[in-house]
Amino acid sequence: MKIATWNVNSIRTRQAIAKNWLQTHAIDVLCLQETKVIDADFPREPFESLGYHLYISGQKAYNGVALFAKQPLTDVKIGFAEVVGTELTGDFDEQKRVISGVLNDIRIVNLYVPNGSAIGSEKYDYKLRWLKVLREYLQRLGEKEELCVCGDFNVAPDDRDIYNPKGKNKHIMASPAEREALQDVLRVGLTDIFRQFTAETGHYSWWDYRRGGFANNRGWRIDHHYLTPGLCDRAKSCTIDIEPRKLEKPSDHAPVIVEID
Repeated sequence: MKIATWNVNSIRTRQAIAKNWLQTHAIDVLCLQETKVIDADFPREPFESLGYHLYISGQKAYNGVALFAKQPLTDVKIGFAEVVGTELTGDFDEQKRVISGVLNDIRIVNLYVPNGSAIGSEKYDYKLRWLKVLREYLQRLGEKEELCVCGDFNVAPDDRDIYNPKGKNKHIMASPAEREALQDVLRVGLTDIFRQFTAETGHYSWWDYRRGGFANNRGWRIDHHYLTPGLCDRAKSCTIDIEPRKLEKPSDHAPVIVEID
């Protein structure tokens, strides 16, 4: 089974790119972030015509997550509240950032982690608090199911994941507090499966549109797949496909694919 995660940075803008990519790749489940469209306006037909079942949670102009699956998913959950309750969730579900479903006894969790804007800002504090709720959410899910947790995490786990890490400890997506918050999430029993296959630096999933970021490979690896122990042993590969990033008017992110037996 192949599961892909891709921040498409507007599904309507990237509709043709995403459809063409799915036509040339045997993807069983595609997890999208930043769809940026309300559910009623989601372009369903182009993807349903390829045989995908769509599960979406969107909002106008911001955020938004979706699952495309070749086989129907079961027990689809949207947001945190259904798992951790409304008291712990607070207002976090107002932003559409969390969706999950089960296929072949694997719960696939698709996340769009807040960016945080700037260290010390209100949005930064929101990100850190959001990650704490995520930890509890995944802890509870993992008690019952094997998990594939993927998405745009907006955190580079370590210096290998940044083209030039010098001084980046004072930069959003690489600050010590963000990295520690992510590691705390992973302590529920999750492994960065990309690093099981690739140890060296130079592999990125996001490049700034500005200043020739992609052309010069000035990237960050912030799009991840994390697996519970039972799935780690079944993982065959985890790769970043940079080809869509080379196209005209692409997303600034590339898809990341994990293959599991």
